[in-house]
Amino acid sequence: MRVILLFLIGLLPLASNAQDTARRTCRLLMLGERGTVPEPLYLHDGKTARQVETPRMNLSTPYEMPAGALTLRMLTAPPAEGQPVNPAAPSAAVAEGIGSFYLLVTADPSNKVTPVRMQVIDASADRFKAGQMLWYNLTATDVGGDVGTQKLAVKARSKVTIDPPATAAEDYNVKLSYRGANNTAQPICETRWQHDPRARTVLFVVNEPGVPIPRIFAFPDNPSDGKQAEGKNP
Repeated sequence: MRVILLFLIGLLPLASNAQDTARRTCRLLMLGERGTVPEPLYLHDGKTARQVETPRMNLSTPYEMPAGALTLRMLTAPPAEGQPVNPAAPSAAVAEGIGSFYLLVTADPSNKVTPVRMQVIDASADRFKAGQMLWYNLTATDVGGDVGTQKLAVKARSKVTIDPPATAAEDYNVKLSYRGANNTAQPICETRWQHDPRARTVLFVVNEPGVPIPRIFAFPDNPSDGKQAEGKNP
């Protein structure tokens, strides 16, 4: 997938209520081309650095994270013992009130320490519940339509959470469009998707170079299984 993310927006959701209060986790995702992003990468949480997966088009396995406010930094190697972390390394803040979270990683050649940018997506269980869908529109156009029993309207470069599109593990109808030239509605897709009532689903609406129609990539996340969830264009 050749995706250029021109806009990253803050704060998105993961885990059951009981899990979220006792166990804060982070799952990483690289959306778009990896480019020159090196491997491995190390995530520093303010005290320790650990090697982490940054899978492209997948959610990583969950990583345990400390409680409280955090400043995360991404490194190409752990700092030498007793040495501080390079302050020029890319960073992202995690507020104390955020429970579990996703960390969206994209290539950023302008950072000469570690060529990535990080975006924290709040995955607290009380704000992103099982069955719900969290839509991130990373394009410059509005997107909307019918998603099962729900109406979707997500403005350009914004996010919205909608309630479950179905009541059980079943297929449901999806009909989406975007606002095209002359302010007219242009179709994106008319299809059927499958609902998993146990999972939250994070969806990104993106543009690809030379392609006028936005693409949609969905990442279902079932906190109970802790497995990787493969992104797909439904």
